[in-house]
Amino acid sequence: MSVLKKPIVTEKVAALNEKGKYGFIVDDDANKIEIRKAVEKMYGVNVESVKTLRYQGKVKSRYTKSRVITGKSKSYKKAIVQVADGEVIDFYSGI
Repeated sequence: MSVLKKPIVTEKVAALNEKGKYGFIVDDDANKIEIRKAVEKMYGVNVESVKTLRYQGKVKSRYTKSRVITGKSKSYKKAIVQVADGEVIDFYSGI
């Protein structure tokens, strides 16, 4: 299984893209060294730093006529990758 699951394409991360920072959802067991190597291999850029964040799944409930249905969204790990100056990762090139 790959270390990088998918890139994060939101307005907040798009604002970071202008500064050379890119967001990825990564495998829960991946460390910063593995994330750095995976990004450098997949996109051919030099990575300066990697910051990771863990998000806990949120409990959500819904009220219906017969009962209350509860569930939980998935927990995931996010990585913010800083690339070297002048280098760009293009997520939309294959579209």
